Amino acid sequence: MLYIVPTPIGNLEDFTFRGLRILKEVDVILVESYKISKKLLNFYNIETQVNIYHIHNEHKIIPYFIKEIKKGKKLALISNAGTPSISDPGFLLIKSCIKASISVECLPGPTALIPALVNSGISTNEFTFIGFLPKKKRKIRLEHLSKENRTIVLYESPHRLLRTLNDIKYFFGLKRNVVICKEISKLFQDTLRGDIEKIISYYENVGKILGEYTIIIEKSY
Repeated sequence: MLYIVPTPIGNLEDFTFRGLRILKEVDVILVESYKISKKLLNFYNIETQVNIYHIHNEHKIIPYFIKEIKKGKKLALISNAGTPSISDPGFLLIKSCIKASISVECLPGPTALIPALVNSGISTNEFTFIGFLPKKKRKIRLEHLSKENRTIVLYESPHRLLRTLNDIKYFFGLKRNVVICKEISKLFQDTLRGDIEKIISYYENVGKILGEYTIIIEKSY
């Protein structure tokens, strides 16, 4: 059995009882980064064996984990924060387990996109989630998205935030409302709402841009 266990995206208390129980009961926990995950594991006194699983080693080590599960071991996969496989490693392992007829169970839990979308005040009836914009053919992707008639949700890193906001201004125009959610559930959580020029002006003058960001763009009318 492989369990996919979402972990808190900020506040460590945002963890389910079931997730906690599973991490204590499985034979091995696969973590994206031991340095980051140990904060959660220590907080809840979880002493389960830990192995590293991330995008740089997954192709090499997945066959080993498949063999271990087929021997009867139970594994749990967590990422640094949130739900594995959503803009985080996990898809390839899940796909490989399914191909090997191994049971996979994903627990419900934290992910930044839903609380950001709900908190934005922008329509939630229909939306499209992009994750991080691709490094290649970025402008082609944005031009395509500018024609989207649903709410758009995407993630962005601090060092590319202003570039992305200026690209949104260029491709989407000035009429759509934009909401920026920073560091959801963390100490410096913040939400900024308004037109794109107001948002850009704020981040041009805020000083050093830090944290993780979720961007919500109003649909076209």
